[in-house]
Amino acid sequence: SVREIGEAVGLTSPSTVHSHLATLQRYGFLRRDPTKPRALEVRYDPTSGAAVERRPVRHVPLVGDVAAGTDVLAQENVEETIPVPADLAGEGDLFMLRVRGDSMVDAGILDGDYVVARSQPDANAGELVVAGIPGGEATVKTYRREGDSVVLVPANAAYEPMRYPADEVVLFGKVVTVMRKV
Repeated sequence: SVREIGEAVGLTSPSTVHSHLATLQRYGFLRRDPTKPRALEVRYDPTSGAAVERRPVRHVPLVGDVAAGTDVLAQENVEETIPVPADLAGEGDLFMLRVRGDSMVDAGILDGDYVVARSQPDANAGELVVAGIPGGEATVKTYRREGDSVVLVPANAAYEPMRYPADEVVLFGKVVTVMRKV
């Protein structure tokens, strides 16, 4: 009962207990069972100290800088896995990269943002992609194909499009989500 909860935590006012319960429910630490009055489910992960996930998530590997000649998705490049809401991430094999630089600012992708990409070896013109380019770098750009060349177009007038023979570019995936810390 609310009274018992209040006694257990040193609160005497039932309205204060209700307020705290509502806050814990809003942040995902408690869930009320609508079929059972007075029934609360504690949704707390003691190992992380966080509320149990409230909606389905995908655990997406965050990959760091890629050395020349290596696969951006190689297991040794995974720094950690990040939970991303499934409705934002979508389906397929996913990976995440930290964006460095300002070449995509006009597309709303800023230095320090994270992009989630779906692994796929091809793309349509105009799609945002993560591509491997000569020199072993991975880059996020807008994809365009012109004959035997791939053109990777930045979204910043200060940068020129990057043109490479198609056999020198590896498409790692299509960008499906951009995430930013504020």
